Amino acid sequence: MFDIFAWHHCFYSSTHVGFSSPAQSVIMNDLGLSIAEYSLFSSILTIGAMFGAILSGKIADAIGRKYTMWFSELFCTAGYLVLLTSESALWLDIGRISTGFGVGILSYVVPVYIAEITPKNHRGAFTILNQVMICCGHSTMLVIGNFVSWRMLALIGSIPCLLQLLGLFFIPESPRWLAKVNRWKECESSLQRLRGANADISGEAIDIRVYTETLKQFSDCKLTDLFNRKYAHAMIVGLGLMAFQQAGGVNTIAYYASSIFESAGCSGATGTMAMASVQLPMTILGSLLVDKSGRIPLLMVSAAGSCFGWLLVGLSFLLQQDLQLWKASPILALIGALIFVGSFSLGMGGIPWVIMSEVFPIHIKGLAGSLVTVVNWLGSWLISYSFNFLVQWITSEGTFFMYSIIAGLTLIFVKKLVPETKGRTLEEIQASLVLFTSKN
Repeated sequence: MFDIFAWHHCFYSSTHVGFSSPAQSVIMNDLGLSIAEYSLFSSILTIGAMFGAILSGKIADAIGRKYTMWFSELFCTAGYLVLLTSESALWLDIGRISTGFGVGILSYVVPVYIAEITPKNHRGAFTILNQVMICCGHSTMLVIGNFVSWRMLALIGSIPCLLQLLGLFFIPESPRWLAKVNRWKECESSLQRLRGANADISGEAIDIRVYTETLKQFSDCKLTDLFNRKYAHAMIVGLGLMAFQQAGGVNTIAYYASSIFESAGCSGATGTMAMASVQLPMTILGSLLVDKSGRIPLLMVSAAGSCFGWLLVGLSFLLQQDLQLWKASPILALIGALIFVGSFSLGMGGIPWVIMSEVFPIHIKGLAGSLVTVVNWLGSWLISYSFNFLVQWITSEGTFFMYSIIAGLTLIFVKKLVPETKGRTLEEIQASLVLFTSKN
């Protein structure tokens, strides 16, 4: 039950991401924004998120996972209030960057918190349910945005704030963080609360204690330590998955769905609502399969489907140049976008965050997690800001074909380098990574 509140954070943070897509044309008309100004507004959330990500690990290690989530809410709430009352591009950007800062912190601490409190046999499903809530928030914004003004959309997006602030009073702190800071009695109390009053936690508590005591032999981690050979595999996996997740072009759908569909000759409202109807069921399916089929099969199916989806979208724009085939362009664009959204939601949307929360030992998790999250948000910014310019420079079809190629490369990366973490404790995963590094 405690994960419900953490998932709710993801629902809230995703409403920020989904806010700009259905509101694009209305905001531009109301405030007289140019394409460049709107591109900045739409993508500046990721700038704030990068700053939040830089600090997220340190904050989470210093004050705990629970209070870090509370801290992030201050910026998210303030950002929505500014968006609600904005009358110029400047204030839009200020509100957007404030929400981004909060989301950047949440994007690291929520999956880490869930991974640290969840039993090993359910950790993947519980962590990937982050993505379910992200899809709920994003889909909600896509659908509602077709029927209400953008200011009302901002007001609706602020509603989860109150629920989150109340919910944080009812969740326990991470037992592994409590162990890390030598609060052993609270660690056991938190673990008992999470597992149930009648559950036997002795074995799990001993594993946490032994692992934590072993880690105390290491000095405080510095940024340069992350590139030590013994952490090489974990860093390559964490950084690589986040880079490929964003480089595959997901934020072009998140931020510019309406304009993409309209450019292809399809109704923006129809396209965004169809996306919303596919996104959530596929994410739920992924959460049900992740602890049964494993992380790797889902990632590979997801990457392959994303590759094919973008290929169809690229072909739809290519067909616009043929007078005899241009009528097929809208339906091909819609099918391709739905295949991409469904495939991405199945694995690449959530599983990289699952694996990120699993592969780093706890004494470097704060710094390594921050670095990985920064890379994710940097990629998000580069993709969201560059999209309109890429379309002008290399054409729409060229842009989507490029995303398709990147998704294909993701498939190779996952096959060669990403470890399967299904059914292992966090401590067992660390032991296997050390063994892999020593053999190579």
